[in-house]
Amino acid sequence: MTVRNNQKPEWAPGEDDDRFASRVQPGVQGGHDGLRNQEPSSINKPVARRRKLSVGDYVAGVLSGNRTILAQAITLIESNSAVHREMAQEVLKQLLPRTGDSIRIGITGVPGAGKSTFIETFGTLLCNLGHRVAVLAVDPSSSVTRGSILGDKTRMEQLSRNPRAYVRPSPAGTTLGGVARKTRETMLVCEAAGFDVILVETVGVGQSEVTVRSMVDFFLLLQITGAGDELQGMKKGVMELADAILINKADGENKQRALNAQVEYNRILHFLKPATEGWETKAYTCSSLHGEGIEEIWATVQAFRETTEKRGAFHARRQSQTLDWMYTMIGDYLQNSFYNHSKIKQSLPDMEQAIAQGNISVSEAVQELIKIYENKQI
Repeated sequence: MTVRNNQKPEWAPGEDDDRFASRVQPGVQGGHDGLRNQEPSSINKPVARRRKLSVGDYVAGVLSGNRTILAQAITLIESNSAVHREMAQEVLKQLLPRTGDSIRIGITGVPGAGKSTFIETFGTLLCNLGHRVAVLAVDPSSSVTRGSILGDKTRMEQLSRNPRAYVRPSPAGTTLGGVARKTRETMLVCEAAGFDVILVETVGVGQSEVTVRSMVDFFLLLQITGAGDELQGMKKGVMELADAILINKADGENKQRALNAQVEYNRILHFLKPATEGWETKAYTCSSLHGEGIEEIWATVQAFRETTEKRGAFHARRQSQTLDWMYTMIGDYLQNSFYNHSKIKQSLPDMEQAIAQGNISVSEAVQELIKIYENKQI
């Protein structure tokens, strides 16, 4: 049956007026894809797969500043696949001579302190000064689903579009302090790509941020006022890690409270051991929203680098961090080796059940599992 243009469907009202807008339109000419003697549409044409990159492709792309290959190289390094691990290490080995020239800044703080807003304002200032800024933003991972929102690029909309900046959100996973396991390697890749300022934003959960202190040069602690007892929310252990404390949101009616908090923090810091030898930790105020105090923080970072380099503390810390990195990797390898051991996989469920039922102590279970791992007779 031939269907006319604008013909009403059978169930439409019989009145011939414009109150009923639906019309029957002609079907697609030539039949459906897949029928005999019919040419398939372009929708079903095979899509060309992306060419697999070699080690040389990764290295050349990163060194030339190719953002697409930089992102792929970081993904390769972050991968937990054994297939990717060997290639990732070879890429790092070839990039290593081009690393180490940046200033690495760790940024942490209580939830709601405005870390993302500060980083966008701070990073934009640095880009305007001619620097190239890489932001490694670590998002918290769900303990239930293991997933992360990875929304930092949305919160740093202006900085993400800046051609002199690169924002890379990564899931925290189960790493202590919310720092992704491969953050150290990612920093090296960004340095090889020509970024001279590396900003590492952490989840901000307090004393567990020791991990980020072990991989950056300058550690900045963000705090806010107006949320009750300002000093109660910040534990002494975290303050001892900081090279500077920055009281954010010092604007409007909150500005005087921020200045009062600055005095209190400086009073406490006077009695604490500095986080870096030869450097005096102080408190500062800023307004990330209005850009006030941001230039002062960058001047503080520059003074920190100049002072610590003259006294040898800057390079001594980096050497110590490299050794710490080695021990961390050894620990990761041994842990993965233990849990992936075939006999451990077989014995672990029974051991867990025995502990739960009270048939064996935790210490005895650990000793037996270690003996199994070491291939000794129980």
